[in-house]
Amino acid sequence: MLDTANYTPRLKTLFRETIKPALKEEFAYTNDMQIPRLDKIVLNIGCGAEAVRDSKKAKSAQGDLTLIAGQQAVITKAKKSIAGFRVREEMPLGAKVTLRGDRMYEFLDRLITIAMPRIRDFRGVPGKSFDGRGNYALGIKEHIVFPEIEYDKVDEVWGMDIVIATTAKTDAEAKALLKHFNMPFNS
Repeated sequence: MLDTANYTPRLKTLFRETIKPALKEEFAYTNDMQIPRLDKIVLNIGCGAEAVRDSKKAKSAQGDLTLIAGQQAVITKAKKSIAGFRVREEMPLGAKVTLRGDRMYEFLDRLITIAMPRIRDFRGVPGKSFDGRGNYALGIKEHIVFPEIEYDKVDEVWGMDIVIATTAKTDAEAKALLKHFNMPFNS
């Protein structure tokens, strides 16, 4: 375990020393509180039909997500019954975790420098996946690109959603922030 008293994540230091002044100059902010910053990162694995057939699948997804995030993930449950999908209310369907603070910066660092280069035929992430309010969403087809997951012990390969929430007011500000973190945009 890391000694958190003397440890600051690499990207957090980079943000404070390099990115903040660059964004302040680029967008001509008058106040430091106007500068966009990362708010949280939400990771989600939806098991879908597999969880309907086998309730242990959601538990497996929760375990994998906990390893990836370094923080306990929670199981997501169905809000209402849908007969066509054989889903009943409160049935476990996946797992999610919200990262903030140092864990958020650590995860973003691992995502950009370790996991993304391990994705097969990777050509960058789409630059248009912003929601209009400065939040960015991306999907990964295989969760096994993260080094915390041991390939031999995986019973199922999950896709996962990653949402990066920022305090930016516009998509342009959020994209500039993520570009400074070396997010590999393809457009």
